[in-house]
Amino acid sequence: MRPISSHDGDMGFAIPESLIEVMDPIPASVPVGTTVAAAVEAVRGAQVPTELTYLYVTDKGNKLVGLAVLRDLMLSEPDAVVDHIMLPRPFALDVGLSLSNACKAAVRRHYPVYPVVDAENRLLGQVRGWRLFEQQIIEISAQSGQMVGLQKEERSFTPLFSAFLKRHPWLQLNLLTAFMAAFVVSSFTGTIEKIVALAAFLPVLAGQSGNTGCQALAMTLRGLALGDVDKRPKLHLVMREGALAAANGALVGVVAAAAMWFYASMQPASAAQAPMLALVILLAMSGSCLMSGISGVLIPLSLRRVGADPAVASAIFLTTVTDIVGMGLMLGLATMLVL
Repeated sequence: MRPISSHDGDMGFAIPESLIEVMDPIPASVPVGTTVAAAVEAVRGAQVPTELTYLYVTDKGNKLVGLAVLRDLMLSEPDAVVDHIMLPRPFALDVGLSLSNACKAAVRRHYPVYPVVDAENRLLGQVRGWRLFEQQIIEISAQSGQMVGLQKEERSFTPLFSAFLKRHPWLQLNLLTAFMAAFVVSSFTGTIEKIVALAAFLPVLAGQSGNTGCQALAMTLRGLALGDVDKRPKLHLVMREGALAAANGALVGVVAAAAMWFYASMQPASAAQAPMLALVILLAMSGSCLMSGISGVLIPLSLRRVGADPAVASAIFLTTVTDIVGMGLMLGLATMLVL
């Protein structure tokens, strides 16, 4: 990445957004019909020979026709024509691509260098493979921070006040969503007063459903970064993560239900209700985990649909959904089945 000076109180590195920002000039190219001997001379005369991986072959309009590997040039007869040893119609990146989309296009190819062309296939420059994958690493590593409101540009040496201004608004939003979950719990105050054992399992339910949702969210964000999400119908991803979440929720629900049965049996006030309380926990855990898994897919997809960054503060919205649904489901079931 190209380092830049401080900007608006920030220190760090510029994060390029377009392919042209990381594009390098073409070190050497030859027209079609060039002999190997002349091509070798062109390689020797390259301005930056250490940056030369491929020799590009173009037509009279500077349109990319092919590329030749240097090894093939060295092993060919001097009077041979490069047209016969070049790779025709090579993969090239469009100069208008965003850097993120360029990474997605190149992610499974792993070439050392990618030629860059315009809409008419005119050769404009090249991009080193390591630059693209460096950007991919930055995008993926930034997701964990963006999920909780950290900006992609923030680093450990970002000025304190600047970091405070970037983080604090998301914490205020998180507080607002937490009040929504608290309102749901307060609506069932009478149920909690009559069945005190439920209070002990509220954080258990919130933790398990939240972790389940974060697993689905992380997988969805990774798929968006790598371009995998758009290769299959969105419904397939929703059903896949929903099925995984439901299966995991049912299994952890069985363990949690057994724990509730044991805990309630030890309390004289709720011993008679132990079987039904265990059933409530099983159903609530299964249902909340299912909803969390589906939400972990739908939240980032919805953010992208409206033009927002799917990674920004997704976890905050996911936590709100899981808390409201999970706690509301458990307390609602207890009200209907036990009281």
